[in-house]
Amino acid sequence: MRYDPVKDRLGWIFGRHPLLQRLFFALLHLIFLRSWYVRRALRRIFEGWPADRPVRVLDAGTGFGQYAYYIARRWPHAEVVGVDLKTDYLEQARRFVARAPVAGRVHFVQDDLTRLQTEGPFDLILSVDVLEHIEDDRAVLRNFARVLRPGGYVIINTPSDQGGSDVQAPGQQSFIEEHVREGYSRELLEARLREAGLEPVESHYSYGPFGSLAWRLLIKYPMLALNRTALAYLLLPVYYLVVLPVGLVLNALDLVRENRTGTGLIVVARKPEG
Repeated sequence: MRYDPVKDRLGWIFGRHPLLQRLFFALLHLIFLRSWYVRRALRRIFEGWPADRPVRVLDAGTGFGQYAYYIARRWPHAEVVGVDLKTDYLEQARRFVARAPVAGRVHFVQDDLTRLQTEGPFDLILSVDVLEHIEDDRAVLRNFARVLRPGGYVIINTPSDQGGSDVQAPGQQSFIEEHVREGYSRELLEARLREAGLEPVESHYSYGPFGSLAWRLLIKYPMLALNRTALAYLLLPVYYLVVLPVGLVLNALDLVRENRTGTGLIVVARKPEG
């Protein structure tokens, strides 16, 4: 199964016009359960900051830029720097943001998280489904700690080692070809954060029974279909018309329950003050 070429093709299609790009971002936030968890974590952190205090955010591994755009649009006192290695993603994100009301508060820079050159300090660092792509994850977390302001937060979302990346058995190929590891246990990721000088303050498994079923219905099966035939691009709107309401209910159920295990993991950590 080839996930990334399909993702890139969809990004190119929706990136043809700003209205399509906004629709694309809205769909990503709607159908991907990880976005539900990430946005909840963001809201909780921003609630603790005065609305008139400038907040500098690093979107580490920004991809299409949907989180950078969301943060800047949702919180007018936020300035966001999105970094990524992929120049095509960055150029598309720059073109979109340049024509958006948030243009002066969102900047995109090519940078390598293992040798981060972007200067801090940042009040918040967001890293969504990035660490599982990088072999030297310790270097990334050290760089996060270096550019983070004392008292600042890091939000990390990643597949877990309990079936993350759709790996169900030893030796099975990841659903995502670019992953260098299946995922993390809560204990391992918290230990890596502490090793870098960051203190975990909360962690949750996501994609429990409800979320995993939603992921198969909303993401996996459509991706498999798009890999098989271009006709799927025409049939998917009908498919989602039937399946989307069920998937959204499953996402909501996953978000409100405390999953004892799950194929996703989200951890919020803080840099100690003083």
